[in-house]
Amino acid sequence: MKPTILLLIALSAPLCLSAPLAGQNKPAAKPNFVIIFTDDQGYNDLGCFGSKRIKTPHLDQLAKEGRRFTQFYVPSSVCSPSRAALLTGSYPKRVGMHRHVLFPQSNYGLNPEEHTIADQLRSVGYATACIGKWHLGHHPETLPRQNGFDSYYGIPYSNDMNHPNNQGHARASSDDGWINQDKQVKLWNTPLIENEKIIELPVNQRTITRRYTDKAIEFVTANKDKPFFLYLPHSMPHIPLFVPDDAFDPNPKNAYKCVIEHVDAEVGRFVQTVRDLGLANNTYIIFTSDNGPWLKYAHHGGCALPLRDGKGTTFEGGQRVPCIMWGPGRIPADTTSTAFASTLDLLPTITSLSGSKLPAKIRVDGCDLTGVIAGEAPSPRKELLYYSARGELEGLRQGDWKILVQKMRVRKGRKVKKGGNTKILLFNLAEDVSETTNLADKNSEKVKVLQTRMKELDNEITANARPVWRKK
Repeated sequence: MKPTILLLIALSAPLCLSAPLAGQNKPAAKPNFVIIFTDDQGYNDLGCFGSKRIKTPHLDQLAKEGRRFTQFYVPSSVCSPSRAALLTGSYPKRVGMHRHVLFPQSNYGLNPEEHTIADQLRSVGYATACIGKWHLGHHPETLPRQNGFDSYYGIPYSNDMNHPNNQGHARASSDDGWINQDKQVKLWNTPLIENEKIIELPVNQRTITRRYTDKAIEFVTANKDKPFFLYLPHSMPHIPLFVPDDAFDPNPKNAYKCVIEHVDAEVGRFVQTVRDLGLANNTYIIFTSDNGPWLKYAHHGGCALPLRDGKGTTFEGGQRVPCIMWGPGRIPADTTSTAFASTLDLLPTITSLSGSKLPAKIRVDGCDLTGVIAGEAPSPRKELLYYSARGELEGLRQGDWKILVQKMRVRKGRKVKKGGNTKILLFNLAEDVSETTNLADKNSEKVKVLQTRMKELDNEITANARPVWRKK
């Protein structure tokens, strides 16, 4: 498998300029990297990001010892495309992973010819592990060990999907399901995989967050004397929601709160292990989410306030996510950054921090954020494309300006589909982070410039897109 690194996230558009880390001596030892990636967690779902209801003392402490990033983005508002972008540093469309999410019956996945963070770090001596939700292809040819990781332990797709073909799956989320957790577990035929073998079917989702943490602790303990990269994508808080008995509150109104607080406790347990092993001063940890909250599930979903909307949309609530970066002695403590950044930037940033270089033939859409992380430079990211959950070009952010060109929805019988008419929305995010005021009519020249630029960027990506792996 491949070396491991802590993922730092910053938003960017193709062909970003790199920002070198200034004024810092190169450490003798290669740093470790840990990326903790939650599923469907909203911007407002941490105490340090404004939640008054959810208590997250361990993540709040991580933020107090590190940096909060308040303009941190994922390049898709749904699972599979977002994960592909994080690992490859490329827009999902560039790697063919942009057309919504994978299902148990899907016959394609992330091409093992792609160069991932794990590939990069493994090539320079890192131990690498993926522990958690993969969702980039469940076929043996597309699982983590074919994409740079030495080992894998986790579920291959979302926890509301059934092996082998998704037939007979239960209702996604209900208060009764929360109250009767043990019964609910048996309704979902989601597999637990170790390397390429199913070891539990169905997986006991009540204990999975804790077991992921157990495996993460085992991995860093076993590799404490060499550089490592741990990718820890949690299954939660994607619905259906589960927690173990000692974290359970029978009131379904507290379901989501319980899950986030359990994740927080497990993050705390993992970070304490890093401290106890004496690795804190040589380890970067990044905590973020794959997209915004699934708002239609009410108290089974999260909150993105003050942002507009959530998962599945190109509004800020769908793609701007909470991000904490921690690295004692390397990242300034108790600081907040408004730098424009994205998960796209993790690959080039981690490569730089590890003292290595990407292969010359690799084309990515990420920027090197080492100076941003250290608090020594502005973000090199100036632009970010927005694609719909189905991979359609829908918008661009350039500086503080954001344009969305959305097809209107029309009802045809019982179905609602996108019609031929389009609506143009223009926002100034510096003045209107909640995207309440459409400025398009008053700024026709800005609309024209942004529309031209977004098409130009998308045309380049389309022309140079690489193929996914497909089952023959």
